[in-house]
Amino acid sequence: MNRDIYQEPLVSRYTSRAMQELFSERFKFTHWRKCWVALAEAQYELGLSAVTADMVAELKANIDTIDFDLAAAKEREIRHDVMAHVFAYGQCCPLAEPIIHLGATSQFVVCNTDLLVQKQALQLVKKALVQVVANLAEFCRLNKDMATLGYTHYQPAQPTTVGKRNTLYIQDLLMDLAYVEHLEQEIRARGAKGTVGTQATFIELFNGDHQKVRELDRLVAKKLGFDEVFAVTGQTYPRKLDMKTAETLAGIGASAHKFAVDLRLLSNLKVQEEPFESKQVGSSAMAYKRNPMRSERMTGLARKLMGLPANFAATAANQWFERTLDDSAIRRMDLAQAFLLTDAVLKLYINITKDMVVYPKQIDKHLREELPFMATEKILMACVERGKSRQEMHEVIREHSVAAGFDVKNKGLDNNLLERLAKDERVPFTAGELDQLVGDYQQFTGRAGRQTMEFLDEQVEPVLEKYQSLLGDVDATITV
Repeated sequence: MNRDIYQEPLVSRYTSRAMQELFSERFKFTHWRKCWVALAEAQYELGLSAVTADMVAELKANIDTIDFDLAAAKEREIRHDVMAHVFAYGQCCPLAEPIIHLGATSQFVVCNTDLLVQKQALQLVKKALVQVVANLAEFCRLNKDMATLGYTHYQPAQPTTVGKRNTLYIQDLLMDLAYVEHLEQEIRARGAKGTVGTQATFIELFNGDHQKVRELDRLVAKKLGFDEVFAVTGQTYPRKLDMKTAETLAGIGASAHKFAVDLRLLSNLKVQEEPFESKQVGSSAMAYKRNPMRSERMTGLARKLMGLPANFAATAANQWFERTLDDSAIRRMDLAQAFLLTDAVLKLYINITKDMVVYPKQIDKHLREELPFMATEKILMACVERGKSRQEMHEVIREHSVAAGFDVKNKGLDNNLLERLAKDERVPFTAGELDQLVGDYQQFTGRAGRQTMEFLDEQVEPVLEKYQSLLGDVDATITV
């Protein structure tokens, strides 16, 4: 690492080697050459006399023999990256040099390679998504019946279960996975379309044979690993696709952000935490601290990811007619960042959900502190059964609830709501009857446990079974 210049943190700190390699110079320029091979091979197979079998063989043999220094020097001279690499390829393919890039425009290699990168990057994203779902599903099964205090407006509400709460995160991720699957169907080759998408040069090369030019388009796409090709393009593939890609990845960021913020709040309540290593330092000053560092990092990275779609929308909206070059510089940064950020966020998500910690005693403490309040609706209905007016009893319970809350907050007293209600002659229950009526907090969780199992069995397991081959081989080690 060169410590005298800026290093991109996404590469130096946060992302997987597999995702980094997809956006590397070697991958890009190697696949430019694969595009040129596909074009020449298709032209040869369709009978273009200028291209011979020996030329194609020479091109194939030299895909990986890239002289990066030569190409860089040539680019400095001519100020054109594609032609610099055409030159470098030609130096090691003297026989095929005359037909490299024949009939093509720069975006033939740039666009088709970008699409190949995205296609493979989405596979990594999908793999990580499925692993997070599997981790959370296991956690939900383990904690399906563990009652915990539910919150609305971040104020105590009715109990739910730890497992049920975490099914909400899975449901978000399943929606993200569905969008990824849809996006995969939308990614297709730009193909061989020529300078402004009219295929004018190719129709000339094939002496006006429209069928052969259409077949060239399809054949090049197939050789590059695509099932389909965009029917029409300008100079580039539609930047609308980039916009939808960014939106899909940002959606994953939003799902992860929601989970990470919730876990940070739960950490403050001391009921659930991310993994904390034995030698991990929480604070340079406060030695006792267990800061939710991974969740905080995930929040920050997701925030950056969620902000990217606006750039892609602006780029798509500003592509004048067949193309304008203001898409180039920003896409060099944002396209890679969108996938690298997603990779970093999901890597953290996997790491955290693999070994989350739950504290049942703290959960029990919070539940018991709020149990009298949680039972008020049940008490209200029981009062009505004994002939009391619902509206009158609602007001009585409200008065005592406010008073009990005041004592808890301002005097530091225990929750004495049930004692207050038992002493009020308007309430048709004794203290013993109220205690029996309130009972155990588990009864207030409703169908949470069953909902959890139904969701896992009916919605999650089919997805995990479908993608069984993607599970178990994701490196989510957090090094720094």
